[in-house]
Amino acid sequence: MQDVSISEFKAKCLGLIEQVQKTRLPLRITRHGRPVAEVFPAGPDRKGSFVGDMVGTIEIVGDIVSPVIDLDEIEAYRD
Repeated sequence: MQDVSISEFKAKCLGLIEQVQKTRLPLRITRHGRPVAEVFPAGPDRKGSFVGDMVGTIEIVGDIVSPVIDLDEIEAYRD
């Protein structure tokens, strides 16, 4: 990751963003040597809708309706 001072980023903003896009390498912006922001390349464009994106990605492997603990065990803990 390349470090760039905030003043240099301000002066060369568009060129640095193009560099990030072309090289796909992130850029760290610093102020007085301390990181203040990072510029990452954008991910791929998403064509799908948000609702329903994860349909079919999980599998239910047990009963999700009945309690996990047996009711007789709960009574035993009360004593």
